[in-house]
Amino acid sequence: MDSQAQLERWMTEYQNLIYSICYRLTGDYFDSEDLAQDTFLSAYRHYKDFDGQNEKAWLCRIATNKCIDYLKRAGRRSVPTEALYFTSIPDQSPSLEKKVLENDLQKRLWDCCNQLAPPYRQVALDYYYYELDISEITEKTGKNKKTLQTQIYRAKGMLRKLIREEDLRHD
Repeated sequence: MDSQAQLERWMTEYQNLIYSICYRLTGDYFDSEDLAQDTFLSAYRHYKDFDGQNEKAWLCRIATNKCIDYLKRAGRRSVPTEALYFTSIPDQSPSLEKKVLENDLQKRLWDCCNQLAPPYRQVALDYYYYELDISEITEKTGKNKKTLQTQIYRAKGMLRKLIREEDLRHD
């Protein structure tokens, strides 16, 4: 049998097996198709070197080696250079503008909370400014959880109204 006829027979008989090996090793549908095709082309090119014994194992070994080589190359490609690595890391430090805006927001929140009448003032400061959760405020004040939830809800409405009024004055 000539090598082209042999290639066609291999592809008909082992195509699914070779593809499944490639897919299991790479996990990528498209890469697996390419690697399976490369496997058969490599077998075709080296047909004269094949001893004719156990062609299924021979093709599986070629497919496995193709995938291993591919994964090694892919691993090398994905390692960023130092310059690329440092430019790809998002800047974790807040910009000066962001810091100023956050400080301004915190100041506005502080001022608005302090405009509230007791007991809403302290509850708003604890919950919104200091970011304590209800159980922490309950422990700190000794108040009932439901009472605090109601006070927080009312303080939120009062703060919303104060902030809107402040925004209208600044527009």
